Amino acid sequence: MYGSIGVRGPTFLLDLLKGPVAAVQEFLFLTGSAFRNIFRPPHYTDDIVLQMDNIGVGSLPIAIMAGFFSGAVMALQMSRALATYGQVGRTGTVVSITLVRELGPMLTSFMVAGRNASGIASELGSMKVTEQIDAMRALGTDPVQKLVTPRLLATSAMLPLLTVIADFVGMVGGWLISFLFLNLTSRQYWSTTWRALEWNDVAQGLLKPLVFAVMISLIGCFYGLRTTGGTQGVGRSTTQAVVASIEMIFVLDLLITKMFVWAAGGAIG
Repeated sequence: MYGSIGVRGPTFLLDLLKGPVAAVQEFLFLTGSAFRNIFRPPHYTDDIVLQMDNIGVGSLPIAIMAGFFSGAVMALQMSRALATYGQVGRTGTVVSITLVRELGPMLTSFMVAGRNASGIASELGSMKVTEQIDAMRALGTDPVQKLVTPRLLATSAMLPLLTVIADFVGMVGGWLISFLFLNLTSRQYWSTTWRALEWNDVAQGLLKPLVFAVMISLIGCFYGLRTTGGTQGVGRSTTQAVVASIEMIFVLDLLITKMFVWAAGGAIG
């Protein structure tokens, strides 16, 4: 009896790990194929432009709303803490650094992940369960090149632009609160806002959404292409795509922030 348990234990563990390892392998293959297709024809320019309109222009209202109110709330909250030290005039500094380095890329990526990762997964999942993707393969069309690469390029191009817009609108929200409620002049606020930013902050604020965009688009396509089980499977893939995208945003944000902090510490040292 004990011998059978000893044999069953490693076998059960291997069966448990087989699914996640196969999924990671499949995701890496999809990533490699999507990036390789960037450099080989056909490029499906019309699909790229259509996805840029859907992802970028379609996500603009929620990016503007998230940026504006996050900047306004940040100004209100930080002004209370800065008032303790008599530094209310530094509100613009805190708002700009927080938005550009962290809050702008994160919030914008969350909005795009919730809207577009789910949309990509549901669209491709519906095509998968209705056998449209199998029909594309039968006609000699590469589904990755036709469906995945245009979404990858469109998301990578539009998410950094959305982040820049959200950052600026957030600074405007902070300015409005500072001007109306904190008795700061426009010159005081904007001068501290621009002077607080360095090239390292701008680079960090643009690199993060670019990396997040790659991950959001690939995760949405990955779960969409592996959808099974009809309409219930489409809903399940949509949920998994959003959850996985948000989790990866947190992980990648930590890694990128650590990289910039290490680089800044190395430069100082």
